[in-house]
Amino acid sequence: MGKVANAQKLSCFHCGDSIPSAVIKYDEKDFCCQGCKGVYELLSNNNLCDYYDLEQTPGLSLKNPVSKVKFNFLDDDQIQRQLIQYRDDKISRITFHMPTMHCSSCIWLLESLYKLERGVKNSRVDFLKKQVAITFDHNICSLRKLVELLSSLGYEPSLNLNDLEGKKKQSTNRRLLYQVGVAGFGFGNIMLISFPEYFGLDSFSSVYFSRLFGFLNMGLALPIFLYSAQDYFISAYRSLRKGIVNIDFPLALGILVMFVRSSYEVISHSGIGFFDTLAGLVFFLLIGKWVQQRTIDTLSFERDYKSYFPVAVSVVKEEKETTLPITQLKIGDRILIRNNEIIPADSILLKGKAQVDFSFVTGENDPIEKVFGEVIYAGGRQAGGTLELEVCKTVSQSYLTQLWNSEHFAKDQQSRIHSFQSIVSKYFTFALLFVAFGSAAFWYWFDPSRSLNAFTAVLIIACPCALALSSPFALGNSLRMFGRSKFYLKSPDVIERMAKATHLVFDKTGTITQPAESEINYEGRVLTQQELSWVKAVCENSVHPLSKRIAGFIECETHEKVTLDDFTETSGKGISAFVNGFEIKVGSASFLKLNQIQTKDVLSTCVYVSFENDLAGVFEIKHSYRQGLEELITELGAKRKLTLLSGDNDSERKRLEGFFPANTQMLFNMSPSEKMLYIHQLKENGEYVVMIGDGLNDAGALKVADLGISVTEDTAHFSPGSDVIMDASVFTKLSRFFTYAASTVKVIHMSFLISLTYNIIGLSFAVQGLLSPVIAAVLMPISSISVILFTTVSTYLLARKDQIF
Repeated sequence: MGKVANAQKLSCFHCGDSIPSAVIKYDEKDFCCQGCKGVYELLSNNNLCDYYDLEQTPGLSLKNPVSKVKFNFLDDDQIQRQLIQYRDDKISRITFHMPTMHCSSCIWLLESLYKLERGVKNSRVDFLKKQVAITFDHNICSLRKLVELLSSLGYEPSLNLNDLEGKKKQSTNRRLLYQVGVAGFGFGNIMLISFPEYFGLDSFSSVYFSRLFGFLNMGLALPIFLYSAQDYFISAYRSLRKGIVNIDFPLALGILVMFVRSSYEVISHSGIGFFDTLAGLVFFLLIGKWVQQRTIDTLSFERDYKSYFPVAVSVVKEEKETTLPITQLKIGDRILIRNNEIIPADSILLKGKAQVDFSFVTGENDPIEKVFGEVIYAGGRQAGGTLELEVCKTVSQSYLTQLWNSEHFAKDQQSRIHSFQSIVSKYFTFALLFVAFGSAAFWYWFDPSRSLNAFTAVLIIACPCALALSSPFALGNSLRMFGRSKFYLKSPDVIERMAKATHLVFDKTGTITQPAESEINYEGRVLTQQELSWVKAVCENSVHPLSKRIAGFIECETHEKVTLDDFTETSGKGISAFVNGFEIKVGSASFLKLNQIQTKDVLSTCVYVSFENDLAGVFEIKHSYRQGLEELITELGAKRKLTLLSGDNDSERKRLEGFFPANTQMLFNMSPSEKMLYIHQLKENGEYVVMIGDGLNDAGALKVADLGISVTEDTAHFSPGSDVIMDASVFTKLSRFFTYAASTVKVIHMSFLISLTYNIIGLSFAVQGLLSPVIAAVLMPISSISVILFTTVSTYLLARKDQIF
């Protein structure tokens, strides 16, 4: 099999490290150690060698393999409960932090774990957070075996049993803050020491003081170069190893040239160098990086739920039902979960028949039955009657939002904002090197003394710091503005998708109507107090706006709690349940299988009630449409095509035609599957479709659309299919939100132009070899500050101009 031979300037096929003394040969390939060879052998035996085609030498060195005994503690049940986010009789789900993940090959391999271990059902990578969420069958593959497999591949997870979410973020933030602090301290002191040079006062002082200050500046710049700027060098090195030129490469190159040239000038007594420029550049870059990290942590829907996850839950306190934000849920609280509602925290079942759909977690659609005393994990959705649960674990800061971003609800979308930055940085780098070498060659021919100065000056002044800052500041502030307006975005790329919208599809009930203001009347035989309480209980278990309105309309003298059996809800059709053996149905005429019945008021929606398939009566609901709807539709229809889809009958068609433009297509009696099919057809015709619905009732349509906006009332039900959760109180601002999204994209493009303008101005000095430390020290921070101020102020002013809050 493998044999050992002498190595001469060989590199490992797996990890790319040089092989200093002996090479291990296997399958006509060279390896530096048995660990790397073992990983290749494992991948080869499972037909996964495409791993090496995506990137050259993508693996990590395994010269020091991890001892398997190290993970014995993972067999402990208590530790498993701390780590595992979901667990049933068969499936477990866990999220690992992978600090060694670094390239596309890593993503590909980690998402192909199911090919290496049959117990793994699926794995999904979040590259920005360096996390992988894995769903696995613990009867086939134990947690310890899973971690051992990852470690053997070179991806040892970072396991922290004390607050797995918080500690990791705190340590990362603390390190970055230290880097900012070191750079800021050095920058301030170097600028202070350099003031005499700036104002020409150094000519009045001793040459020895000038040299002393030069060495002091170098001493202050050294920790900035070695510590604060190290991440840019590491990122550039890794990208070059993979044959990729990222935006950090010209940054690292400029920092390196500045430090080397400045050190040479100070040591050779030929100048004071560019240490002030270097310190300012690193300081502002790190500030931008900190803001970007804060943006990801606090604005990309991973922040506290008070502002960016408007989900509330029904809580029982002193035998009374009230609504409470899930941020305020505590261990021991008793919560009520109705049909189709998400369980927000791990809880113990106290009352009710639990049929829990964990498809948000596992991807499996079959409901799992839970009995009294069993733990029901967060993320499950009740498919039946009301449950009473006792919270046994506080709400996870990121688990529910992780489910929202899971592969089961992912859209086939990719923001071009980030790819645009990557493309620009790539061409910027090549253009920068071309100008630098071109300037050096030009001056070498005409004035060799300026050649080196021009070459280094171009690299110094043309660092794309402003380029790197523009996108995170613009997106971060825009998300903040949207959040202030009760318009909660799932991720930053939603902004660009909003700007691209060409066709808006509206649901009717609960979206453009105001259920709480609807007029309601009952016609039929007089219902007994017991029958009224039964109908009220059935409607209270549904989250449909009409069911809620009927439940609020019914007044009954009896306050006895009604126990429902076999509660079922057919989306868009109706609900049924058994009470004391009697079947009750509430819904449309087709759901109750009735003959066509004419109502007195044709401008109403009819909801029928039957007991044991015997029609009792009908609730006639005359919808009240949201204030400002006509003006909103006029504004939206001026720029985009509009469609109305409704599961109700067409009794209100004439009334709706008064709101919508004449060319608006209105389709009624649409089932959820028909809505999805219609949206698919629009997309096939080249339309960029936005679906605006009421959350769970339109979950399928929200998911298949290019962009899904869920309109919510007082309590926002968690709908993973949507990209935006919009408070119903700001519904009339929808047109302004679309305008603001388009403005934000323009701000991003304009900030790139500002960055380019500064580079052109700087290069005009640099290519002439006339760049002085004063010009560089002033121009570099101004360019960064200008971009920060432009993006922040512009997005704020545009938010005020567009009146989104």
